[in-house]
Amino acid sequence: MFLALRDLRFARGRFALMGAVVALIAVLGVLLSGLASGLADAGVSGLRALPVTHLAFDEKATSEQFSRSTVEQEDWQAWSRARGVKRAEPFGNALANAQVTQGAKKGEQVNLAVFGMAPDSALAPSPTRGEGLRKGGTGIVITREIADQGVEIGDVLTADKSDVRLKVVGLIDKPVSYGHIGVVYTDLDTWRHLHYGLPGDLPEAARRQATAVALTLEDGADVSAVEQATATRAESKEAAFDASPGYTAESSTMALIKGFLYAISALVVGAFFTVWTVQRKPEIALLKALGAPTGYILRDALAQVVAVLVGATAVGTAAGLALGSAMIGKAPFSLSAPAIATSSGLLVILGTVGAVVAVRRITAVDPLTALGATR
Repeated sequence: MFLALRDLRFARGRFALMGAVVALIAVLGVLLSGLASGLADAGVSGLRALPVTHLAFDEKATSEQFSRSTVEQEDWQAWSRARGVKRAEPFGNALANAQVTQGAKKGEQVNLAVFGMAPDSALAPSPTRGEGLRKGGTGIVITREIADQGVEIGDVLTADKSDVRLKVVGLIDKPVSYGHIGVVYTDLDTWRHLHYGLPGDLPEAARRQATAVALTLEDGADVSAVEQATATRAESKEAAFDASPGYTAESSTMALIKGFLYAISALVVGAFFTVWTVQRKPEIALLKALGAPTGYILRDALAQVVAVLVGATAVGTAAGLALGSAMIGKAPFSLSAPAIATSSGLLVILGTVGAVVAVRRITAVDPLTALGATR
């Protein structure tokens, strides 16, 4: 790095300016990655926490399955008997509004993402505090999002429309949400009351319904026959994330913004080193006239690019982590090490690619320029 190191010392102001731009892009990359991870957690962390591999929906529900799908008791019974299926259990999903009618926050309105399940199933959560679900009760296990609104164990919530009284019996001290709404777990009959908005006794038909069949399948299990027999369609748990309200739109929007950020970083770095290569053309010509191979000069220039990008990206990433840490709890923000490493790595790689296009002009520099051939 004979010429590169001397350039960095001689033109430190220009490289500092360029480094500052790259660092700001790195800060933005960290913040966007954290925001994307936070939005994803707020949208589907409840689904992600389910101990299943697949969910089977009504085949007629081709989009927004959680709000449009209805499966019958015969469906999950047929799935439980199918080859390659370890577990098949009914799962209910609904959004509800409720009011605290007994507790310190009496009168407070609370939005609930209700997950219904059999209390003795593998889906039933193990609370951090309090009790779990009981068959025949109207108890609910809340998560941290609901607790952060002042709801505590022992409080009673009354649901709108159905007037079902929901007593808080347990707490899972983890951030678990669905569609940006805190999750509560309850038994299937209570979920049915909330889903259909029916007070009193449930009709017999409603007692036999759920939103989906929660499945745990063996690797490579062929379930096409049971899908056809039950008129349901099994999707992997990850594929079912798209059915969460707003998840697809948020994910695609954040991916588009990040894509433009990476493209801009490559263009900015490429433009800077294009101008820099043109400005030091006489020095490059002199090195060639003294016998320096083109490959040596290219490696020298690319080493300079990588040194600037790596140093500036490290500084920007550290600043982004500090800002991101301050945002946790105040916005849907989550620091994910893989996402941040990917963002920083892409910034260095794409910036280097953009610079490669610029420094390739070195191959066209005529060494006679240094000997006055242009005069």
